[in-house]
Amino acid sequence: MRAYELMVILDTDLDDEVIDATIKRIVDLVEQRGATVKKEDRWGRRRYAYPINHKHEGYYVVFEFVGGSELDQLERALRLADETVRHKLVRLPDDEAARRGLLEQAAK
Repeated sequence: MRAYELMVILDTDLDDEVIDATIKRIVDLVEQRGATVKKEDRWGRRRYAYPINHKHEGYYVVFEFVGGSELDQLERALRLADETVRHKLVRLPDDEAARRGLLEQAAK
């Protein structure tokens, strides 16, 4: 089983209800691909290091999940979503995933 970390930056012009609905939709997309979301960490509004689309802030959310297949379809859906400014999906090394408690087996 593989562990992943997904960081998503949402547009700050969105209402809080729309942000909550978008985060729920992302979790549903991940779970539809056979993965289990272990952790959802909302960082909230943060300043960008440089302007993106003439804006200086974004709403950051980090997900940690295990399993899944067809993650290229997940990335495509995130790329097409109007609410998403940027996203980054990274496969975690097994020892880091075990250290974070995402995998059941111990790191060797």
